[in-house]
Amino acid sequence: MWSCGKPSGPMLQYQAMKYVLIVPDGMADWSLPELDGRTPLMAARTPALDALARESLIGTVLTVPQGMYPGSDVANMALLGYDPRQYYTGRGPLEAAAMGIPLDPRDVAFRCSLISTDGETLLDHSGGGISTDEARPLIEWLQTKLGTPQIHFFAGVGYRHVMRWQNGPVEVHCTPPHEIVGQPLRTHYPRGDGEQTLRQLIEDSFELLDTHPINRRRREEGKLPANMAWFWGQGRAPRLEPFSLKWGITGAVIAAVDLIKGLGILAGLEVPQVPGATGYVDTNYHAKGEYTLRMLQKHNFAYTHIEAPDEAGHHGDIEAKIWAIEQIDRHIIEQVVEGLRTQNQPFRLMMVPDHFTPIAKRTHAEGAVPFLLYDSQQPHPNRLPYDESVLEQPGIPFIEEGYRLIEWLLVKEGGA
Repeated sequence: MWSCGKPSGPMLQYQAMKYVLIVPDGMADWSLPELDGRTPLMAARTPALDALARESLIGTVLTVPQGMYPGSDVANMALLGYDPRQYYTGRGPLEAAAMGIPLDPRDVAFRCSLISTDGETLLDHSGGGISTDEARPLIEWLQTKLGTPQIHFFAGVGYRHVMRWQNGPVEVHCTPPHEIVGQPLRTHYPRGDGEQTLRQLIEDSFELLDTHPINRRRREEGKLPANMAWFWGQGRAPRLEPFSLKWGITGAVIAAVDLIKGLGILAGLEVPQVPGATGYVDTNYHAKGEYTLRMLQKHNFAYTHIEAPDEAGHHGDIEAKIWAIEQIDRHIIEQVVEGLRTQNQPFRLMMVPDHFTPIAKRTHAEGAVPFLLYDSQQPHPNRLPYDESVLEQPGIPFIEEGYRLIEWLLVKEGGA
């Protein structure tokens, strides 16, 4: 195992160097018989990534600490350089931060997902891919009918929303909906402190949403309805050390989903609104690359997150996952690299998925993921591909503490 030490203070090279961390959410996958034993990353056409790999350091990293669920919240917190075992309180408060929802110290924020169900089984974790414009009236309707002085619903992006419970419970077991697609709902209802209130809200939401005009129209169009609210990811507001104080540079987070935006806001990073960024496979990949370059004109660091591979994995859609990876290669990696080279700007670029979202499993899976690190000033001759095959490669760097991976990007030679 290679090790790396934390820098004692801001580094002088930050003044000239630009740092880019690209995170294709859930891109890592297992080999598939449909792809002749390859993964979607292996099957995708990625000329820009392949060219970088030939001059990059390739390694592996455990993004999620042992014993913690391999979710995007935990993994992205680690990739930003924060130890989840110290800072993580739940997914809900991270999304609340992105939405500007105030949380008092005893308030609890829950992720409120709009899901699709027939009343018995969870059919789709994303409400049939409901759009933000369709979802907002549904959440506002829930607030009108179910909101109280203690419980408030807030509309987010797509199927992802937040419920704030003043003086609410934390010690309750709630199941992420993407873990139980195709399974009976009631066997996965919340258990623990506050379970009766949460179960009642779930069942009442179905009664309110199932016949809502928006869902009647969706059915007429051959789409699944977003007809139930599902609560999970609860927690109280965390406090993160400002990124600029921690590393001596400013930065930005380029993302579509509130979870990642919230992490950026809590870390004191700029979080721009990217036009056409949806959090689905149809996101505006080119705008993600364009805004990465824009933010690098103002800051030294850019954290670019793309949700699309994860969504494709959850839906078990091989072609969509391959296509999303190819769009990331063309519109983000190629655009950012060419843009920085055209400006004669020295830069270091790291690419790493936050976790596995295997097509075969349709949910997250544990395990180390591959990372790539390119330095425009010091190319690293390399014959290894950048894909999951390197996970079995002996002798390459392995970072056991995922929150320390960022040191390899921001500090020369990973501080080794």
